[in-house]
Amino acid sequence: MTSSSVLRVAVLGGGSFGTVLANLSAENGHATTLWLRDEAQLAEMNASRENSRYLPGFRLAEALRFSSDLAATVSAADIIFVSIPSKAFRSVVQAAKPYLRPEQILVSTTKGIEKDSFTLMSEILREESGLKRIGVLSGPNLAKEIAARMLSGTVIASTSPEVRERVHEALSSKYFRVFANTDIYGVELGGALKNIYAIAAGMTAALKLGENSRSMLLTRSLAEMSRFAVQLGANPLTFIGLAGVGDLIATCSSPLSRNYQVGFALGSGQSLEDIIEDMEQTAEGVNTVQIVKHKADELGVHMPIVSGLYEVIFNQRSLEEVMSGLMHGEQTSDVEFVLPRIQS
Repeated sequence: MTSSSVLRVAVLGGGSFGTVLANLSAENGHATTLWLRDEAQLAEMNASRENSRYLPGFRLAEALRFSSDLAATVSAADIIFVSIPSKAFRSVVQAAKPYLRPEQILVSTTKGIEKDSFTLMSEILREESGLKRIGVLSGPNLAKEIAARMLSGTVIASTSPEVRERVHEALSSKYFRVFANTDIYGVELGGALKNIYAIAAGMTAALKLGENSRSMLLTRSLAEMSRFAVQLGANPLTFIGLAGVGDLIATCSSPLSRNYQVGFALGSGQSLEDIIEDMEQTAEGVNTVQIVKHKADELGVHMPIVSGLYEVIFNQRSLEEVMSGLMHGEQTSDVEFVLPRIQS
């Protein structure tokens, strides 16, 4: 780690969120490199100072550097943010491993779960890198709003005070505030799980079901999220913070959310295959529905919204039929953890 206040920051991944993080760091005066695999995209960004594919219209800091050289980018960094879709996350970390040093900080910003293993991204970082300074960044962070310098907040979760302090130093600005948490698992699960409920929110919007139904969906979604995460060892209090209810509200309320867009399109009658084919970036929630449904069944965790979405997306049940089943379920507790569960 450098002794001066100027950090050497690497961001792996040229999507919308990776780009805004790299830009924040560069604006803060840190030596920042954004790594991209796509040579054509790299050349275009070097020439235009803009990520026209994912963030058109937003000029990037002049100090921000771009590179396709993974070895050089990783080996020179103090902090490495990994902003790679979950399906490619492990392979990129494996490719970076030979160039890592024990004192470096690794931070995942990916809101997803590895499909075949139910492994979270922070666990992949720890398994593949062998490093001890690991963190997770998550929160209500719609990339286009951050790029437009709208006031936003995020959460860095780590058991290491140094990781939390360094990430705050790298990213905190007059329009982007960085909060701290030690519950890595809870923060990471909050970011992954809310993608599921954003799909459901998009569906309700397409069907014009109104604000009462949206409010009920949000609060019942929060109950499901926290119930599932606590079963896996998370702190339930994490879910009343930015990485829980904060991220849930933002993602379930905004057409900027890719998962909300998927739900809206499904609710409008489009097929999942056509929706995915038309999307530029990954909507993590589609895979997460399937992964969490199977894990919840294995653990015996009651998740009716997840189960209903699974039936709509993967078993072609009608949305009306699934919603009717949800509305006619047995009485259950309003606030999670207050009353014993009536329904198993």
